[in-house]
Amino acid sequence: MTDHFSQVTLNALADGELTGDQLALASEHLAECPSCTSKALYQSLLKSATAKAGQRYNPPSQLQERVASLASQANSERLAHGSRSFWKFQSLGWATAALLLLFSIGMMIEQRAADKARIVAAEDAALVTEVFDQHVATLAGNMPLQVVSTDRHTVKPWFQGKIPFSFNLPEGLPRDTTLDGANLTYLGNQPVAQLLYSIGKHRVSVFLRQRSGEAKVNPSLTERSGFHVIESSTRDLDATFVSDVDPARLYDLANTIKHAQAGEKQ
Repeated sequence: MTDHFSQVTLNALADGELTGDQLALASEHLAECPSCTSKALYQSLLKSATAKAGQRYNPPSQLQERVASLASQANSERLAHGSRSFWKFQSLGWATAALLLLFSIGMMIEQRAADKARIVAAEDAALVTEVFDQHVATLAGNMPLQVVSTDRHTVKPWFQGKIPFSFNLPEGLPRDTTLDGANLTYLGNQPVAQLLYSIGKHRVSVFLRQRSGEAKVNPSLTERSGFHVIESSTRDLDATFVSDVDPARLYDLANTIKHAQAGEKQ
């Protein structure tokens, strides 16, 4: 960013309405431009003074003490060196103003990151509740299987035209594991493939859906009323596994299905 800030940009900066990328560019520009730093500081102070809902940001006591220390240092230099210290004080003033604004921008970025993390956590909690409820309903017989088959070549084609994505089913399964069938269901109003497996006497629901966010690099395990919920991702899909079977065996199935997605769609 080489041009000076427009009034629209200054207002957006003071109101905290810039995006994360815009804030990063603004931070770089403020570190090099005393003119925009002064205008931005004035705009921020003006907004703060006139806001009816209170100040958007209150500097912590440590920052206030740091600013006071810098001002005191500048004043001492001015008294010691006379008029020559005027430029030093002015330079220090720009640095102080830039420090305050950059600190404020950093706080905004951290707050947005924290808000995003809270939203993701809430969405994950809602997903766990939804898949848990559907799995329990399936076990109770309230949701009869829409396609009953142990043949992956029967189950997979059944979903064609019903969901906006494709997936692979593994040819080989972990020991004592069988495919029982599948349902077309919905999570968060999005169509989802619910695959039903048995591991010994334990039933497993596998929910496959089109990936809508960042991939989970490492599978996560959640406990819910004696059931285990594993969430994982592939390049194109999000997968959720629910069962009361031993977690190690559930992980085996999860890894088998995940590895099958790396193969060529059949």
